[in-house]
Amino acid sequence: MDSARAEALFARNRLTEGHWISRTTESFRHLPPPAAGVWLGDTPPDAPQGCDASPLNGAGWTVHPVGDSLQGRVEARWLDARDPQQRAELFAGIPLPDGDDDAGPFAWAHRALCRRGLRLQIGNAPGRGAGDTVWLQLRHQPRAQVEAPMLVIDLLPGVHCVLVDIHERGDAACGHALVQNLHVHVRVGAGASLRHLRLAAAGPQDRVAHFVHARLGPGALYHQALLASGSEYHLQRSVIDLSQGEQARARVAGVLLSSASALEQQVRVLHAAPRAASNVESLALGSGKARIVVNAHTRIAAGADGTEVRQRLSGLPLGGQPKLVLRPQLEICHDDVQAAHGATWGALSEDMLFYAAQRGLDERVARALIVEGMARASLAACLDSPGLMDSLEVDAMITQGVARHLGAAPESQHE
Repeated sequence: MDSARAEALFARNRLTEGHWISRTTESFRHLPPPAAGVWLGDTPPDAPQGCDASPLNGAGWTVHPVGDSLQGRVEARWLDARDPQQRAELFAGIPLPDGDDDAGPFAWAHRALCRRGLRLQIGNAPGRGAGDTVWLQLRHQPRAQVEAPMLVIDLLPGVHCVLVDIHERGDAACGHALVQNLHVHVRVGAGASLRHLRLAAAGPQDRVAHFVHARLGPGALYHQALLASGSEYHLQRSVIDLSQGEQARARVAGVLLSSASALEQQVRVLHAAPRAASNVESLALGSGKARIVVNAHTRIAAGADGTEVRQRLSGLPLGGQPKLVLRPQLEICHDDVQAAHGATWGALSEDMLFYAAQRGLDERVARALIVEGMARASLAACLDSPGLMDSLEVDAMITQGVARHLGAAPESQHE
């Protein structure tokens, strides 16, 4: 038996022996994930009734330029995790799942099922100035109904990058349901910056779990702006490691849209180096019988002098009886810090709706405009680059997503 198959079988055995996430696990108690067999492919999704088309067979990872922007030096390697040598290259530098990590079973399931991955090394092209920015777009279309794709990004020291990361189903025949356990590992070198826009639009019957592990070097910056929609089960979990990132800056903003479906965002930040800062901001927009959970946990270890931490979670019901759970959490083991957290939950302001009505807008259009404005402000603050929202056409994506969850078509009156 080759080493690649042996590693996959070892990971599977870890789960079949009972090492799965229990319903009492603190991070998952509000929205427990499906059983291990779902993520291992033992119980594949049922095909839609009356559908005899072939299952999903997309292109996997593809790399694209963004508009006419100049490109840096991007080295891309598409690797087959079933080949021992390529698997070793794909997982090089990626630690085994931590036994103390409550999401560790997902990592073991990923190692058991992972078939393909992409490794990117991003640097400045020869002759480019140190202040130039590399613009890059990644698209992932699922290749199978049950899959565990992988992405590893190494941003070299001093490099500045804008990355658009789009997860879409494409033309899925008959709307086949998808099970996807995606793991992304991001390493931001000293003095480098990565502004990471992630778009995750799941199908209504999909079961999706995306994990982003980001490790920052000294003086590095990582900003992640997430726009995600709900499904039968949808988890977006980001772990930001600032343990070696003296004076590093991290920010995560999420706009979560769910209507009669489930969606959870988890953000865990570890501070151990001095004078680092992090900010977590999420806006949960639910309607119908949606279930949205936002779990933010930041730990400030002893010795992290001058740490600055902010958490702000907001929930907004858009109609029906959605269940919104907001959990800002701080674990502070040091005294030389500045930290604040909070959560707000409430309906749209009647004053704002009245103000819009005075300008001839009906309630449906007014609601859409207000919600879009809130979502746009949250993501724009995270990306914090003038014109970046326009360049990436984020406004159109927000408009379409909000209209879909308000049960309305996009309006031309936005101008």
